[in-house]
Amino acid sequence: MKKVPLTISSYTLGMEIDFEERVKIAKAAGFDGIGLRAETYMLAIKQGYSDERMLEILEENDMKVTEVEYITLWADPNKTKETPETLLQQFKEQTVYHMARLFGVGHINCGLMEKYPAEVHIQAFKELCGRAKELVIGLEFMPYSGVPDLASAWNIVKESGCENGMLILDTWHWARAETLAEDLKGVPAEKVVSVQICDVLERRYPETILREESMHDRLCPGTGWGDTVGFLKAIKEHGIKPRVVGTEVISDPILSLGYEKSAQMNYDTSIDVIKQAWPELLED
Repeated sequence: MKKVPLTISSYTLGMEIDFEERVKIAKAAGFDGIGLRAETYMLAIKQGYSDERMLEILEENDMKVTEVEYITLWADPNKTKETPETLLQQFKEQTVYHMARLFGVGHINCGLMEKYPAEVHIQAFKELCGRAKELVIGLEFMPYSGVPDLASAWNIVKESGCENGMLILDTWHWARAETLAEDLKGVPAEKVVSVQICDVLERRYPETILREESMHDRLCPGTGWGDTVGFLKAIKEHGIKPRVVGTEVISDPILSLGYEKSAQMNYDTSIDVIKQAWPELLED
C-alpha cells in the first residue's frame, strides 16, 4: 500500500458490477483500494458472497476496502419511529458500521439532504457520532443539500464537540460550492479525514437539477474546470493529512466506455494530478 491509499470510490464503477470483478478491475488499473456503499455491499451478499469470501478475494488480489459509505437521514426528527423508511435507514446505518469493522476502515462517509435548523443538525450529528463509537464520521458538504458548504459543515462538526466527528472534502462539491482555499482558515487540519477527487464541467447544471450533474456527469480529475490540482494544493498547504484519497467520478458517459477503460482513465488522471499537486501522497 502507498503512504495514502488511492481508492476507486464505489460510484465510480457503478452500482451493478460483480464484487470480485470490481476488486480485480481496480487492482489491474493500479488502485490500492476500493470503496463500497451499503447498497453495493448488499448486492455482493445477494450475489452469493459471504463476508469471509469477500475478505478472501481482497487478500488474493492484495487489495483492501478503504472507504465505506453512506449514512443519510441522520437528522430526521422521525428517525427513531418505526416506519418503513426509518427502519430501512436504521438497518443501512448498522450495515455501514458492520462494513467498516469487517474491512478495517476507520471512517465512514455521511451527508444530509434535508435542511433543519443548525441546532438540530448539531445535536443529530453528535448522536450519530455517539452511535458510531470508535469509528470516525466524515461529514461531506454538498451545495444542493442541507449542508451546502464548508462553513456549515465545519460548524456542525465543531459545535458537536465530538472527537470522532470530521470532514470530507470532495472536488466536485468544493468547486460547485465555489469554495476558496482561504475558506479552510479556522478548520483544523486534523479534522479532515479524507479527500475525494474528480473534476467538473465548464458550465454547471441549473440549480434545480444540480444534483443530477453530481450523480451523472462528473469528469476525470484534471480534465475539466474544477482545478483539481489547485484543490489538492490548497489541502496540502493547509497541512491536511487524509487517510484516503478517493477517485469519485460519477459519470454515465465515462462508465459507458466499460469498467476496465473507465477504471484505467480514472487511475491515470488521478495519478497525473497527484504528481502535479502532492507527489508525497504516492511515496511508499
